[in-house]
Amino acid sequence: MALAPALRHRASGLYHAAKPNPHHTMTEDTPAYVQHVGAALFAIAVIHTFSTKFFEKLAHRQPAHAGLWHLLGEVEVVFGFWAMVLMVFLFFALGQHQAVTYLDTRNFTEPLFVFVIMVVAGTRPILQAAGDAVNTLARAIPLPGALTFYLVVLVLVPLLGSFITEPAAMTLAALLLRDRIFGAPVSLRLKYATLGVLFVNVSIGGTLTHFAAPPVLMVASTWQWDLMFMLSHFGWKAALAVGINALGATLLFRRELARLQPYRSSQQPTALRAPWSVIAVHLVFLAGVVVFAHHPSVFLPLLLFFLGFVTAYARYQDPPMLKEGMLVGFFLGGLVVLGGLQQWWLQPLLTRMDATAVFFGATALTAITDNAALTYLGSLVQGLSPEFKYALVAGAVSGGGLTVIANAPNPAGLALLRQGFDDGAVHPLGLLGAALLPTAVAMSCFWLL
Repeated sequence: MALAPALRHRASGLYHAAKPNPHHTMTEDTPAYVQHVGAALFAIAVIHTFSTKFFEKLAHRQPAHAGLWHLLGEVEVVFGFWAMVLMVFLFFALGQHQAVTYLDTRNFTEPLFVFVIMVVAGTRPILQAAGDAVNTLARAIPLPGALTFYLVVLVLVPLLGSFITEPAAMTLAALLLRDRIFGAPVSLRLKYATLGVLFVNVSIGGTLTHFAAPPVLMVASTWQWDLMFMLSHFGWKAALAVGINALGATLLFRRELARLQPYRSSQQPTALRAPWSVIAVHLVFLAGVVVFAHHPSVFLPLLLFFLGFVTAYARYQDPPMLKEGMLVGFFLGGLVVLGGLQQWWLQPLLTRMDATAVFFGATALTAITDNAALTYLGSLVQGLSPEFKYALVAGAVSGGGLTVIANAPNPAGLALLRQGFDDGAVHPLGLLGAALLPTAVAMSCFWLL
């Protein structure tokens, strides 16, 4: 009788040994020059993200190669492009087997999930339901023009990200803001400020729970952080910061917002509105994708079934956001590939800091690397104090709005809102400047309260 459990244990061990480790890095057995090339390409990719407007200008100056320059001017293409350069280098430097093994041991669950959630959450029935919820709440706050709509979207939807995941919240908020704010005759200052507040609020708004924000998800299981821990240590502080940021932006641009027409769901023709039965089916699919967010073998088939349902009821649908979703997934996939060779310098940098230094250091580092990557590297270090753990995650989520690459949902929001800017290009320094004050508010709430 005792043999059966032993055999099962042995079989389990063989299975897990055979499975590729999704977080495996090449740092331990890779030549130093490969690590240095990986770091150099990562730095070039970061610089490239700050230079996309330059390539857009080249497209106008050199129409013969406009297609190439437009391609290199797409923020969502940048990291995927340089990841391709890295893989070509690895093929020649290490050989086909090691290069393919490196790809096989990457974890692409998050890029795939963001692609799927963008497609599902970006459909007309989901947007209609979200818009109706915003409109219902907005009617309870008697403010002129679009003031109430703006305030509710920037507060409610980011906090909703703690339950439907941050990528879904970013998609919904961006779609709601796209036509009402970014498609309206408002100043460029308002657009950049809105983008900065949205990115920061979504980054911190997912910290009410332990399963919705990628930086928290990377450490929650290892550090035994549960729902009550997140609510007591992060959640109420995040909610306060979200409210302050949204209210501040609303008051700052109150004159422009007051001139806009208030949002009314009745503005959409009744014949085009989806019935509640169709909305309910969409919500079921959305819930299924969220529940199985870490299992591509489940949420990818759900997407195929969902697309079939969308086709069957096409009269209630807009074209699925497949292109936008794939571009964002390509961006995040490139970040995964390039990020796998950065542990050799990131981890020693983090471990040399105390709690105060790691809080401010993580906020700054998040501007040039994905915040989930930072917290994951921290989870690999043994013997960290509770103060260090809190500081690492708090700093990582506080800095999640500084750049496009700082937080996984940011490329999704940028893909949906970029057409509201001149030439469809968002200047990285403009985003950085717009996000500094909301970031400072988030940092103050997490560190001083």
